[in-house]
Amino acid sequence: TLGYGPRFLHSTGQLHKGGPDEGVFLQLTAQPHFDLPIPGAGYTFGTLRDAQAIGDYLALERRGRRIVRVHLGNDVEAGLSILERTLAQALATSTPQEER
Repeated sequence: TLGYGPRFLHSTGQLHKGGPDEGVFLQLTAQPHFDLPIPGAGYTFGTLRDAQAIGDYLALERRGRRIVRVHLGNDVEAGLSILERTLAQALATSTPQEER
């Protein structure tokens, strides 16, 4: 499954956290270009979004799910390019494992 932002948390989040341990998860986060305060809350929408992402990561991790969190920083395009190069290098130098 592929989900973006808080809208996916309930449906796919429940499936992955409560369902069978069959997934490998990659969580991508980035800094927003701008942030807005939540009136009366004492924190911003960016802080809320980050807390949701961290909470989802921790929920999967605590259930023993295989998850990696990658923070792309302020420049998503540059962060994705770095991630792509890193994965390509890792795959080029890895040795295939026999099927179990």
